[in-house]
Amino acid sequence: MLKKFLSSLLFLTLLTGFACAEVMPDYLSKIIPAGTLNNIAGEHFTGKSFLYPLSLEQVGIFNVTFEPGSYNEWHIHHASKGGGQILIAISGRGYYQEDGKEAQELKPGDVVNIPANVKHWHGAAKDSWFQHIAIEVPGEDSKTTWHGFLPAEEYGKLK
Repeated sequence: MLKKFLSSLLFLTLLTGFACAEVMPDYLSKIIPAGTLNNIAGEHFTGKSFLYPLSLEQVGIFNVTFEPGSYNEWHIHHASKGGGQILIAISGRGYYQEDGKEAQELKPGDVVNIPANVKHWHGAAKDSWFQHIAIEVPGEDSKTTWHGFLPAEEYGKLK
């Protein structure tokens, strides 16, 4: 009986991706789970990221966890009216950068309001896990387009 239970538990752990989470450091949020391996948009990240949906109704709200050195592609949250994204850093250290501007370091408590139609990227520092809450601001004709990664040389220059 115990063997069957442990086998089932191992299977569920591997199935949901929580096995990857056990290497995450203690400073990550204990209140909001890291979630499962982000296979939905994973191809748009340089490394592993984890996704935990907090709300899928009215407003999309997600906890996104990046392993050290993981960041997403330049992307735009398009909308003809309204739209955009809000990021709330909750643990670790990361970066946000708008096209044509310097990258800004993000630490717990930092909030970034990203208007619709602004090209940007965000992710972890190379030496730190990073978590942020991502809030999808409702808009009309909303869609996200992806525009390639920040060159590794440029990312490598960030402190």
